[in-house]
Amino acid sequence: MAGEAQCLSYAGCNFLRQRLVLATLSGRPLKIRKIRAKEEDPGLRDFEASFIRLIDKVTNGSRIEINQTGWWFVSKADELPAGTTLYYQPGLLYGGSLEHDCSPSRSIGYYLESLLCLAPFMKHPLKIILRGVTNDQVDPSVDVLKATALPLLKKFGIDGEGLEIKINRRGMPPKGGGEILFACPVRKVLQPVQFTDPGKIKRIRGTASPGFGLCLTAETINGTVLSAELASNPQGQGAAVLPEELGQNCAKLLLEEVYRGGCVDSTNQSLVLLLMTLGQRDVSKVLLGPLSPYTIEFLRHLRSFFQIMFKIETKTPEEEHMGGEKVLMTCVGIGFSNLSKTIR
Repeated sequence: MAGEAQCLSYAGCNFLRQRLVLATLSGRPLKIRKIRAKEEDPGLRDFEASFIRLIDKVTNGSRIEINQTGWWFVSKADELPAGTTLYYQPGLLYGGSLEHDCSPSRSIGYYLESLLCLAPFMKHPLKIILRGVTNDQVDPSVDVLKATALPLLKKFGIDGEGLEIKINRRGMPPKGGGEILFACPVRKVLQPVQFTDPGKIKRIRGTASPGFGLCLTAETINGTVLSAELASNPQGQGAAVLPEELGQNCAKLLLEEVYRGGCVDSTNQSLVLLLMTLGQRDVSKVLLGPLSPYTIEFLRHLRSFFQIMFKIETKTPEEEHMGGEKVLMTCVGIGFSNLSKTIR
């Protein structure tokens, strides 16, 4: 395991998930200071504490220390104090059959996005039940991740009958009540990808959930899936939205996503860049639309945790004959090998 000298240090609560996920995959200890230190209610929020508990569940041997008013709490536990400093020594990704109750402050998508990054590299195939909010106005819904992230995993060789997202029940804020099943097989290595031609759109589909919202996807002839979604206002929060108005606004969002284009939609930019990073020592290329601020920060974190740099080439609309400006992302994978995977 990495030593104290290799510990990475950050300040502030931003990008907490990115840092914890990359620390877990790289095995590097992580220290985050000044978590909302100047706010009236300092420290971790309930949804962040729930996320840390989830990381603890899917790993074996992780050490989590949270500083509260000058004291350190070493936790394996269900309850985490709202300290302003977090120290995380990652254990081994273990997997197996698990259950987790997500904080209703954020949707299940907040937690599922990170599990999609970690699940292929566990010792045992992950099969986890997540309970909470399935659709909200902040995080990607389970519908979007099912429609877009799973096809993306398959392009890297993470496929088979063991890959599944199943919605058992839906839940809205503030009470939640939803439940999903996420299952993912493990892989020892990832195959490189050359994903530079999105292709023309061949079909548009949608999932409408009465009282919850709408998810639209556009699929191309080359397997690119672009998505957009809108959620209804939670009960008691804001005016009721007419279904026709919500549908029209969601269609406009999908058109904007199609205009931005690329081979991966904006929701999954960081996922594809992580999988490229962890691939075999071979060249991977993917064409993306404009990089989001979240993705730009993720690239900085990839450099810090894995010492990897991407070649970024701007492609003008004239070169691509469609939509807005694109970026071609190229890297050589680090040859990450899942040493936890059981050999049979």
